[in-house]
Amino acid sequence: MTRPKVHRIVTGAFGLLFVALAIAILAVSERTAGPLVAAAGVGFLGIDAVLSAFRGKPSVLSRIGPLP
Repeated sequence: MTRPKVHRIVTGAFGLLFVALAIAILAVSERTAGPLVAAAGVGFLGIDAVLSAFRGKPSVLSRIGPLP
């Protein structure tokens, strides 16, 4: 596999992980503002990563840069 293809697969996999995490947050949390905002943010980042993997463009997560 070429390096860009592997990068797209990894980006898509992390996106799906973030979407699953957002669903899990909604499933186990009380419907208060904090968990809903967290689930919306994590879900947005996950959906963006999946769409970016399909489009072959950088996602918002990749633009943030390396985190400590």
